[in-house]
Amino acid sequence: MGLCFTRSKSHDIPISSSSSPSPSPPPTIKSKPPKYPSSSSQFPQPIPKPPSSSSFPQPQIGPILNKPYADVSTLYDIGRELGRGQFGITYLCTEKSTGRNFACKSISRRKLVNKKDIDDVRREILILQHLTGQPNIVEFKGAYEDRQDVHLVMELCSGGELFDRIIAKGSYSEKEAARVIRQIVNVVHVCHFMGVMHRDLKPENFLLASREDDAPIKATDFGLSVFIEEGKVYKELVGSAYYVAPEVLRRSYGKEIDVWSAGVILYILLSGFPPFWAVVFIETEKGIFDAILETNLDLQSTPWPKISDSAKDLISKMLARDPRKRITAAQALEHPWLKVGGDASDKPIDSAVLSRMKQLRAMNKMKKLALKVIAENLSEEEIKGLKQMFKNMDTDGSGTITYDELKAGLTRLGSKLSEAEMKQLMDAADVDKNGTIDYVEFITATMHRQRLEKEEHLFEAFQYFDKDGSGLVNLLKLYSSRAKLLVAPKFCDRLCN
Repeated sequence: MGLCFTRSKSHDIPISSSSSPSPSPPPTIKSKPPKYPSSSSQFPQPIPKPPSSSSFPQPQIGPILNKPYADVSTLYDIGRELGRGQFGITYLCTEKSTGRNFACKSISRRKLVNKKDIDDVRREILILQHLTGQPNIVEFKGAYEDRQDVHLVMELCSGGELFDRIIAKGSYSEKEAARVIRQIVNVVHVCHFMGVMHRDLKPENFLLASREDDAPIKATDFGLSVFIEEGKVYKELVGSAYYVAPEVLRRSYGKEIDVWSAGVILYILLSGFPPFWAVVFIETEKGIFDAILETNLDLQSTPWPKISDSAKDLISKMLARDPRKRITAAQALEHPWLKVGGDASDKPIDSAVLSRMKQLRAMNKMKKLALKVIAENLSEEEIKGLKQMFKNMDTDGSGTITYDELKAGLTRLGSKLSEAEMKQLMDAADVDKNGTIDYVEFITATMHRQRLEKEEHLFEAFQYFDKDGSGLVNLLKLYSSRAKLLVAPKFCDRLCN
């Protein structure tokens, strides 16, 4: 479950606040970009106070937010768990004074082990506070710190994920696709105007505010976002496979990467599959990255002959490989196909597009499942050394590795991975998303991919999905076992045929 957020005028983190009025329609923007703050400088530092003869105790200051400790349960009733990750657990919470439901993301202070961890949390809070109240961006309610956790209270988006809603609808047109992508591009426009680069735009980070048919789309996750520093060339490898821009892979980029990612989402909306993918049995991240860097954009094969020239023109401008030639978000919003009342067609898009989108929606999860099946069948000889490495990292002997243990273990091994890269590694390895890595997940993530893809191992994975032992995986088995996710999305339909 993702999160959907109320705007204050400073970068101070509010201890409590009230919801702002409903945001105006895009592309209205309420304020100009800040002078790029550092996450540390914007947080008030505790000011020493002279001794007081008063008998009243002085409030104790939390080290993360540098504000007095606050008990979030005095303001909210904390309900059921909505989801969890390696950095925190998200709960449904109800504001006692109004009865309104929100989402509360609780981050354990034990996971914030160094200054960079603390700065990352502070920066995310500052960006949420800075952007809240803008169109298509989740509203931020407030941040609270107690002795165990930092709590971020935000708007609850109850409408589910964007692609799930589209798939459930059963059919849509170019005009409806334009309405969706216009909101996403408007998020990019607002972020860039207000001095923020998102750096991880993908469908999973967009939720529907409610279950209403006309519910607005909300951008929810700003964990990798940064305030833009004028003239700075960014080099950190961030983002998600399929959606990452080529200049990120070359480690020299700026805010133009967000337009590329939005262009990839548009391509998927109109075709059902990403523009760049790897033609291998088990699609690897390296294969995807190579395709992003080397493969030409395909706007000729099925279903593109049935898509309007105007839509294809916009895609080609958003996916220009040279970021200097790439269209800006503001320019994209004025494109004839994208603007309100533009020339996007009402004609329904081929139903095969929705089918392919459904396959893509689950592909990464099932790809990891297939690799896990293989890892469970590896011999002791093949995993020699990895078992001891797991034990060395599992310092508390719990049988699982936490993010802190993974980071400490990689540091001891001399790893030069950045914080963001370590977080992405944790996310990739944690197949069941319970916030820890078990032994099989660890083997799956660390085993050299060439060993995992040996013919005998691939055959074992095939047998796992070939439930009746017939030696054939037909359409029914592909759906029931979800083995379709072992191949690149464009080949799924051919395989079924």
